Amino acid sequence: MDHERYSRQTMLAEIGEEGQKRLSESKVLIIGVGGLGSAAAIYLAGAGVGRIGLCDPDVVSISNLQRQVLYSTSQIGELKAVNAARRLVALNSDVGVETFHAGLTEDNAVAMVSSFDLVIDCTDNYATRFLIDKACAIAGKPWIYGSIGEFVGQTALFNGRSGTRYSDLYPDIDSLCAAPKRVLGVLGAVPGVIGALQAAQAVKFLTGFGEQLDGRLFNIDLITLQTNILDI
Repeated sequence: MDHERYSRQTMLAEIGEEGQKRLSESKVLIIGVGGLGSAAAIYLAGAGVGRIGLCDPDVVSISNLQRQVLYSTSQIGELKAVNAARRLVALNSDVGVETFHAGLTEDNAVAMVSSFDLVIDCTDNYATRFLIDKACAIAGKPWIYGSIGEFVGQTALFNGRSGTRYSDLYPDIDSLCAAPKRVLGVLGAVPGVIGALQAAQAVKFLTGFGEQLDGRLFNIDLITLQTNILDI
């Protein structure tokens, strides 16, 4: 372990050398490497998570660049997961990165999440989140949810010790999945805030300190700067 690289982190009593060792042995799957995934992935790589999986079938488009800070103009048209992996390894060569270009499907979801300790949802649609919820329940894996739009965002931990599921928050599965997808505007910093919060929750979960959003929903409005936590 590169002690100098992680010195500002290991000097925290809540993490220390033992917590850093736990991070280096941890495996985290990030599903969706867009705005949320950019922030979550870069901070987890910087923190020294040993293995990071990146699941995303999409390519970089010019409209992504306002908020998806892992990418550059020269990468437009190229696979997000491939370019994200290169950026993470360039930041921290201690981290092993695995890419899943096919995306998450009914056929591969359970097998994919089963090989990781924690899943982070950085997607933008109900159908994929319900699939994550189902696969993680079958595999017995916790996952950290994140969602953003315009100036607001929210995050929670599902399938943790409380057993709370995403379907407890949104029980009307069929109608939500059938609804046409709406494209909303978003302030570029909003996914950065929520993605960073997801990364912080992941570090706390993997090292075992602090309070978790297990069965609780954190909300933030960046216009008013109001926050609240709701029990699900």
